[in-house]
Amino acid sequence: MTVYVIGAGPGAPDLITLRGAQLLKRCRTCLYAGSLVPAELLELCPPGATLIDTARMPLAQIVSHIVDAHTAGDDVARLHSGDPSLYSAMTEQRRELAAHGIPVEVVPGVPAFAAAAAALDAELTVPGVAQSVLITRVSTLSTAMPCGEELERLAATGITLALHLAAHRAEEIVDALLPHYGARCPTATVAFASRADQQIVRCSLAELPGALEATGIRRTAVIFVGRVLDPNVHPEVSDSYLYSEARMTKLRDDKHHHDKPRNDNLGDDG
Repeated sequence: MTVYVIGAGPGAPDLITLRGAQLLKRCRTCLYAGSLVPAELLELCPPGATLIDTARMPLAQIVSHIVDAHTAGDDVARLHSGDPSLYSAMTEQRRELAAHGIPVEVVPGVPAFAAAAAALDAELTVPGVAQSVLITRVSTLSTAMPCGEELERLAATGITLALHLAAHRAEEIVDALLPHYGARCPTATVAFASRADQQIVRCSLAELPGALEATGIRRTAVIFVGRVLDPNVHPEVSDSYLYSEARMTKLRDDKHHHDKPRNDNLGDDG
């Protein structure tokens, strides 16, 4: 028996991976966060499967359900929104399951920031403008940021930010970022990326609090901040080497060298 921690993707039911969908079809027990995971995914579970909504459930109770399924010999799907490597609270679950000797396998999913970038038709790494993305959040009463990861300190890098779990702290975000990014720096917020109720808000950094307030975006959103959101206004933007004539020439030269007949002496006389 194995617990499969499966990334359900950002919201659209068809954005779960093929591996994740196949595992759902065979797991007799599925634990999922009903507030985040689309109900359509549960239809992939086998008939008669035990479906458990963990949205308001403490960790001990979640683990208890998994232990019961393990005792019954069931494989378990632990369905998380997005990708389990980001803000999934998977670490403490795995620690508890390890104490019970229950094996765990992680199945990645499409992360929310990737779905949000797709909704914006945006490449987050444009040559000459930006080649790095920093995924972070803001400190809250429930989860403080570790020392050295305060938003003010991270902002000093000036690289493109992808802020999760932060839409309700827009004024705090602006206060921290304004000295480093400037009031006119472009931002783009995507709420409920890939879902039917997806919302997109584009504005300058200074306008962010008012824009989010006007649209009622308070949660389940990714906020991007950085020049890459409007790369066409930057004269330093350059084309990727991937399609460059220099690379095409190199590929042709490499192929010519590889295809060139060898003059190997295969005789015994040397």
